[in-house]
Amino acid sequence: MKNRPFFSRLNNWFVFTLLTIMVIALIVSSNILIKNLREKEAERIKVFATAIKILQDNQQKSSETQELLFAILTENDQIPSILTDENKKPFIFDGSSRNISQEILGNPEEMRKLITKMENNYAPFEIEVANGDKQLVFYDNSELLNNLRYYPYFLGLFIFFYLLFSFWLLRTIKKTDEGYLWAGLAKETAHQIGTPLSSMIGWMEIMKLDNPDSEGVHEIEKDIERLRTISERFSKIGSVPELNDMNFNKTIDENFDYLKTRISRKIDFSLHLPKYDILVPHNKILMSWVIENLVKNAVDAMRGEGTLQMFVFERNKNILIEVKDTGSGMTKQQARNAFKPGYSTKKRGWGLGLSLAKRVVQEYHNGDIKISQTEVGKGTTFRITIKKG
Repeated sequence: MKNRPFFSRLNNWFVFTLLTIMVIALIVSSNILIKNLREKEAERIKVFATAIKILQDNQQKSSETQELLFAILTENDQIPSILTDENKKPFIFDGSSRNISQEILGNPEEMRKLITKMENNYAPFEIEVANGDKQLVFYDNSELLNNLRYYPYFLGLFIFFYLLFSFWLLRTIKKTDEGYLWAGLAKETAHQIGTPLSSMIGWMEIMKLDNPDSEGVHEIEKDIERLRTISERFSKIGSVPELNDMNFNKTIDENFDYLKTRISRKIDFSLHLPKYDILVPHNKILMSWVIENLVKNAVDAMRGEGTLQMFVFERNKNILIEVKDTGSGMTKQQARNAFKPGYSTKKRGWGLGLSLAKRVVQEYHNGDIKISQTEVGKGTTFRITIKKG
């Protein structure tokens, strides 16, 4: 099984952890900032309440002192505040309430609710006036502070979706690059196979002239034809194939006949086709590649001995092909990664067969391929689904 290098995975986790710490630190620092702003507003209200107390003092004050006190009172243009008596009954003189809407000021019931809300949020400041009576100053967060309270969460949510989008974008770019890479590799492989294949075809014709009825010559001719088919398969990767073949039974049956003679005789290989023809547009060359990959994976899993069954049937206007083996089976993790490019449970495998099979089925035939059942030690069933219409 091939895995990414340890340091590569470690770097990914390091970047993820670093970004997570940055987001958490941003939220925590924003909350600390908001807490400091709230404390500053409470200090401003305390100064505001002190100014009211001094103004209500019967002692004479200089004009400069009065101007300063009025400046303190008028400076509060954001923090909502209400001046009440000790029974929480609001005063109605000018300046007794600040930054409260006229709708609330004109509605005693709404004023009472607002005072209760303010008291639940912050304890009011108490003022002792000259005649021994007490007054209370109720206040609440300014609109700016209320809005800032949700800022860290919106920012964290924005960063989360930004990272999610970035991950999706990078993953898409990576998959696209991998697609171009595999397509280029496949076409180059087809080109490289073509030269010796042409030479082999020529020598094959010479051998047929010397001994046209030789069984060995006929078998070699079949393998040469198979090499030609493989070359065509690779050349079609990255191109849009023509789905001009219709008889699906014939495609499956031809693959079965070829593969059965080239796998271990200790494997009981059987094909179960419907008694009627299944007509569905497909590319014969690419679909035979998919079947061959599934069969070879099954043979490897059984280590050359066991039972291999292939079923073709219709269900809900879909064509289903199942390849069922009695091999070693897969773990849940192996099943999840089976179709990923580069993943293989074999020491010498490239991990490309199933990923290319998935691409052929999904992208070229608008179908699906999956592991419908697997159990360690009991075998695996692959299922291909292709829409009939």
